[in-house]
Amino acid sequence: MSAAMTRLRATIAAGGTEYWLRDARAPAALLAGEAPGPVDAQGLVRFDLKLAQGRIAAIAPLGTATEGPSLDGGQVWPGPVDGHTHLDKGHIWPRHGNPTGDFHGALTACAEDREGWTDEDIEARFEWSLRAAHAHGTVAIRTHLESFAPRDPASWRVFRRLRDRWAGRITLQASSIAPLDRFQGEDGALLADVVAESGSVLGMVTRLTGGVHDRLPDEFQPMLDHFFSLAEARGLELDIHVDESGETGARALIEIARTAIRRGFRNRIQCGHCCSLSIQPEDFARATIAACAEAGIGIIVLPMCNMYLQDRVPGRTPRWRGVTLVHELRAAGVPVSVASDNTRDPFYAYGDMDMVEVYREATRILQLDHPIGDWPRAAGATPAAAMGLTDAGWLKPAAPADLLLFRARGMTELLSRPQSDRIVLRNGRVLEAELPDWRDLDAVLGTGPG
Repeated sequence: MSAAMTRLRATIAAGGTEYWLRDARAPAALLAGEAPGPVDAQGLVRFDLKLAQGRIAAIAPLGTATEGPSLDGGQVWPGPVDGHTHLDKGHIWPRHGNPTGDFHGALTACAEDREGWTDEDIEARFEWSLRAAHAHGTVAIRTHLESFAPRDPASWRVFRRLRDRWAGRITLQASSIAPLDRFQGEDGALLADVVAESGSVLGMVTRLTGGVHDRLPDEFQPMLDHFFSLAEARGLELDIHVDESGETGARALIEIARTAIRRGFRNRIQCGHCCSLSIQPEDFARATIAACAEAGIGIIVLPMCNMYLQDRVPGRTPRWRGVTLVHELRAAGVPVSVASDNTRDPFYAYGDMDMVEVYREATRILQLDHPIGDWPRAAGATPAAAMGLTDAGWLKPAAPADLLLFRARGMTELLSRPQSDRIVLRNGRVLEAELPDWRDLDAVLGTGPG
């Protein structure tokens, strides 16, 4: 940590529960109210920030405060929200890597590893990821849980324990994940009941067991309607893995939107990946985007994982980034978020549950700049809204003082480094949590370095 950040950290840690942070900067898009000063060419505004009793007490024009630690023009962001992860299968790479690095290889390796999962194995890896996310400053996470065996829902048992154990540190939500055909029959109803009893979100992937995301099978629409009916009967929201491929026949997204419109579905729907949209004919892509806007669907993009996994052919350079049409979706009024997705498992060999890294890489991969506009919300306020969290992701009076403080002033300073010297505040106090050591997983995985 730099000398300046070390001093700032010590000053805040030694203070009380009520103080000013002077001379802060933030993207104006992250302030819920009117900017307290001029907005510069990078979309940033400078101000003084008062914290009291664990909450933001005031956002005032620069120079209002006469005492308190100064950020010296450094940035302050609300704690980020990670709206799409897979915590129950995180960190299995050292035990079951993906030899081909492609989607089918990931499916095969994960299925093989899942056969040996126990509650203890899942919990150790799951909690390791929570510790990493917490130390990085994340305040809320939605995780998809492997739900192939609804009669022995191990991941769901672990989730409920950790959700309760981590309450007050990370708000934890869950969504089921299983191929669409798994929701047919008695097991499908049982799985929907498990989701409902856990206060969670009904999720699936728009492919059939053993298949990949390609041409829609003839039975797709009846299965999709049945999936919607399971959610409707239980008042559940939906979170769906959609068209995660480079196949032009992968066209589930428009059918999901049309089904939601036709059925008058009122609960929130989030669709993740949607990769194939970027290689569809323009007219079809525009029609899909319009249907998503009409249906009120939110799109969540996993840029690091999809760029890693998609269009991977041995000995051939990838021809596309594997991500969806974020700018076109956003222009049509469709909410767009970014998230971590997989971490150190066969779908993505890397990652550390750090939403600052996700936003930094998303800016580069998806060109979320020139202008940056309101894209900073994609790592906080937008996924928070998809999760029904009203205060998270915003800088506003009365919101919890769960903040990230950076030495970086402008956006290129912020996005050029990992910001490893960030200061994390929770309820206005310095968070002392440290990143967990990789070696903590060795005994669980039965391996050495990953």
